[in-house]
Amino acid sequence: MKTRALSRVLAPLQAACLFVGLILLLAAPTRAATPGAVVILPTTGVVDQVMASYLNDGIARAHREGAAAVVVRLDTPGGSLDSTREIVKTLLEAPLPVVVWVAPSGSRAASAGTFITLAAHVAAMAPGTNIGAATPVSGQGEDIEGALGDKVLNDAIASITAIAESRGRPVEWAVSTVEKAASYTVDEALAAGAIDLKAASIEELLTAIDGMTVQVNGQPVTLETEGASTEELPMNPLQQFLHLLTDPNIAFILFTIGFYGIIFELQSPNFVTGILGAIALILAFIGFGSLPLNIGGLLLIGLAIVMFVLELTVTSHGLLAIAGIVCFALGAAALYTEPGTPTAPDVAVATPIIVVMTALTAAFMTMVLYFALRTHKLAPVAIGGTSQGPVIPLGTPAAVRRPLAPEGSVYAVGEEWTARTVDGAAIPRGTPVRVVGQDGLTLLVESADATSAGV
Repeated sequence: MKTRALSRVLAPLQAACLFVGLILLLAAPTRAATPGAVVILPTTGVVDQVMASYLNDGIARAHREGAAAVVVRLDTPGGSLDSTREIVKTLLEAPLPVVVWVAPSGSRAASAGTFITLAAHVAAMAPGTNIGAATPVSGQGEDIEGALGDKVLNDAIASITAIAESRGRPVEWAVSTVEKAASYTVDEALAAGAIDLKAASIEELLTAIDGMTVQVNGQPVTLETEGASTEELPMNPLQQFLHLLTDPNIAFILFTIGFYGIIFELQSPNFVTGILGAIALILAFIGFGSLPLNIGGLLLIGLAIVMFVLELTVTSHGLLAIAGIVCFALGAAALYTEPGTPTAPDVAVATPIIVVMTALTAAFMTMVLYFALRTHKLAPVAIGGTSQGPVIPLGTPAAVRRPLAPEGSVYAVGEEWTARTVDGAAIPRGTPVRVVGQDGLTLLVESADATSAGV
């Protein structure tokens, strides 16, 4: 008995240790960089707190391990203003040369990416890339007017002006990316002197910057990168997972899965789908926190959920479900709005994702309605009554919900009842049983197989 009690005490502790160990494993840093190597930090997606922390830690680690320079391989649509400021501060105060390279071809340094690129010691872009920012607008995509609009615009202009002056880049060009929402190709940016060079590959980049002298915290440092070894230090698995949540498509899919779980929980209570649905919703809102969320689109999806729930309780012959699907598709299309600040990303849910998720939602609701209608068409079981409560007819089929050992619960005639076995035997969850008696509100049952064998 003491051993069993000790096991019950240690089991939660073991589970907690396993969970903490898993988190530490996911958050563990990758292998160390070789002294004198050039460290490459692949930086893609929406600018968020995870990216800011990753770049700060990566640059500090590269310096600590004696790297010659850091190359931030950038491709971003923009992101959080606060995270952008943190990254800019990290680059301006970096203890070793940092090169921001907008690559590969087809990538962009939009919105927040413009601020990050200009803040580097060396700014480079690959062929077929572009750079530019966005004029501040409201959450509805309209120009911000009055004192608030002037404040937001002037703050953004002052910030990018300070960055350009600090790195010796053309101030007028930098201001135009904010004030006029201008966007430039790599050749246009190079001709204006906003970036230092164009490079199609990492080898070409390292050869081009070799011998350049940059100011690192006020001290001149000459780059020696030609022929240097390169080592890529990506985000650790935990950072990758958290950063993945800021993908506009992933956040939308998680939100959809979340309300699937909630609806299924309401239709067939089991706690598992409800908990998983709640987790998916929480993860979705973590992603929404770094995206320009449109409240109107979110409300349309919320209205769709309400209609789906009402469809399960109100006889509408499918009209509520159809209206809900329409609201769902419209809400998905309008889930994200225009950027609200010069650093915010211009994103939207991909059309194929909208089509697929709308089709899956329609199929899901069709399945739920099918089972609901089939349940409604079942012949009702006549339940008698006494002064002590309802009486279930003998022989009524039921299914075990909470294991009978020998007391537990069963699901019969549309409700869950306290029950116990007549012979004291244990019956596991999900086993079909039959009602053979009743003691108040406790049903007396036996296995359906045992009943069949007796016949």
